[in-house]
Amino acid sequence: MSLIGPPRGTAPGAASEAAAPIPPDAEADRLAARDLPLVEAATSGDREAFGHLYDLYGRMVHGVLLSRVPREEVDDLVQDVFIQAMERLNTLREPGAFGGWLAAIARNRATDYYRKPATRASHVEWSELPEAVMATQESVSEKTQAIAVLNVIRTMPEAYRETLVLRLVEGMTGPEIAARTGLTPASVRVNLHRGMKQLREKLEGRS
Repeated sequence: MSLIGPPRGTAPGAASEAAAPIPPDAEADRLAARDLPLVEAATSGDREAFGHLYDLYGRMVHGVLLSRVPREEVDDLVQDVFIQAMERLNTLREPGAFGGWLAAIARNRATDYYRKPATRASHVEWSELPEAVMATQESVSEKTQAIAVLNVIRTMPEAYRETLVLRLVEGMTGPEIAARTGLTPASVRVNLHRGMKQLREKLEGRS
């Protein structure tokens, strides 16, 4: 499996075959607007609405954390992030900013993780790979390649690292990343374009 190919569930050539695709900026706006009623309901105390937000934003939080902390810590930290978000939801003044606000909580939680003694990991262990990635590996060489790619991603600038993990590991589209993290679609496109270019260069240099 190559982590720099099409994300899971993306058929080669599918984008070119689709008729009249929605512009990325419009798609990001549509996704953000769709989430807004859920954010407003959750802010008013609707636990079911918050559960739907967990389903929608779980991959984003997982990816933000995975780009920063060891894999075996990620699931517990995802829970921590959503607990903190639920406790602080009444401090969110602008429901439309929920995605960026939640991403900031995840980034801060990752920073807090490294303030604990003896928790810093210098590289990705085999067991740290996401289950979905591991499930698609068919050989030791492919697993080794996937580990190498994640190791390289984690050496890259934070903006590239985060968007690459969200795209390549979590399988999110560019508009989804923008809508969920609160970043602009343009900045996501730039980060992905430059990040992919840098990732390929680093992988070619290692080989």
